[in-house]
Amino acid sequence: MPVQTILSGHMKDLGGGFMIRRLLPAAERQAVGPFVFMDHFGPVTQQPTDNFDVRPHPHIGLATVTYLFEGAMMHRDSLGTVQRIEPGAINWMTSGRGIVHSERSPEDLRNVPRRVHGLQLWVGLPLDAEEIEPSFAHTPAAALPEVRTAAMTMRVLIGSAAGVSSPVKTLVPTLYLDTEASAGSRIELPADGNERAVYALADSLEIDGTTVDA
Repeated sequence: MPVQTILSGHMKDLGGGFMIRRLLPAAERQAVGPFVFMDHFGPVTQQPTDNFDVRPHPHIGLATVTYLFEGAMMHRDSLGTVQRIEPGAINWMTSGRGIVHSERSPEDLRNVPRRVHGLQLWVGLPLDAEEIEPSFAHTPAAALPEVRTAAMTMRVLIGSAAGVSSPVKTLVPTLYLDTEASAGSRIELPADGNERAVYALADSLEIDGTTVDA
C-alpha cells in the first residue's frame, strides 16, 4: 500500500529545556486510527542539574501510552498509583472522566547523569467510554510477546501480529509494534483497511518504494 503522508514533526519544549518531537497532531493529519498524539523524546543524557520532570497535570476522555527504550521515570496519579516505568514495558493510563498524573525522574537517578529515550502516544476513547472511571495498567516487558527471525525482532506491544497477541487490554482495537530489523530485510503488514503509521526511529527505511528518513 503506497505511503499517503510523510510527517516530519516539530520540536516542542515541555519545560526546562526538555525537547520532544511531536508527530501528531499535524496540519496534514490529525490522527492515525485511534492515536491522536505522538511524542518522541530523546535519546538524551540528562544531567543532575536538569529539571525535566513533568509536573502534575490533568487528562480527560483519552488514554496515554508510555513506552521507554532507555532510562526510567516515576509515574504517580490521583488514583494513588506509584509506578516506576522502565524500558520495554507498556504503561496504559485511561483518564476517562478525569485523572491527574506526573512523570518524574526516580530519586535514585536524580544525582547522576541519566539517559532517557521513549515514546508517548495518546489514544482517543470511544464516545461511550469518555466518562468511564479512570485507571492505570502496567504491563512489564517480560509479559509482552516477541517474534524472532534471523533478520528481525518484533515485540507486540498492543494488539495481535505474527500469530501472537499482547495481554494489554484496550477499549478500541489497534496495533502497536516495536520492530528491529537488519539492513535489507523485509516486513509485510496486512492491508486490512485500518490506518497504519510507521515511524523510522533510528535508521531510514523504504515503504512500498518510498524512502522514509529516520
